[in-house]
Amino acid sequence: MINKILLALIPIFVAVDAIGILPIFISLTEGIDTREKRKIIFQSFWTALFVAFGFILVGKGLFSLLGITVGDFMVAGGLVLFCIAIIDLVIPEKRRKMSSEELGAVPLGTPLMVGPAVLTTCLIIIDQYGIIPTSISIIVNILITTILLYFCDQVTRVLGKSGANALSKIMSLLLAAISVMMIRKGIIALMSL
Repeated sequence: MINKILLALIPIFVAVDAIGILPIFISLTEGIDTREKRKIIFQSFWTALFVAFGFILVGKGLFSLLGITVGDFMVAGGLVLFCIAIIDLVIPEKRRKMSSEELGAVPLGTPLMVGPAVLTTCLIIIDQYGIIPTSISIIVNILITTILLYFCDQVTRVLGKSGANALSKIMSLLLAAISVMMIRKGIIALMSL
């Protein structure tokens, strides 16, 4: 069981990209006081959890209803992940000013913490490792991201802004590699039908 949790933890960790969210969070919350930042962080935590588990509960049933196979979803999800990875690699920091009331839910909770990359990865690894290891992995990764955002000032001092950006680019490369693997596995699954 622990082995399955660890195997599920890694792809979700790469898909969440906690380090990549950090510079975006810093730019979006610039000028907001600490108390308000903490409210935003906890709102993003709960939003991410509800979106992830809601999708896990309804995703498979929806696929069955629409006649979508896991192979179809792997190819489509892999393409989406690849596009996200490429955008993260070539587009510099996204700057957007929004009201602090909605900032925790959108864009932090979703699509940044739990977006297409995480949802695609979750549905695929549920088939490989099971729902309990996947659920634990989601909770652990969302907690890691929440803690990282909570201590963003200290983390930024240690990594530096350029260090955080460089680490984010490495995570995007890993995400691109995982997406290519998903497309390959999806094509193999479709060919064996």
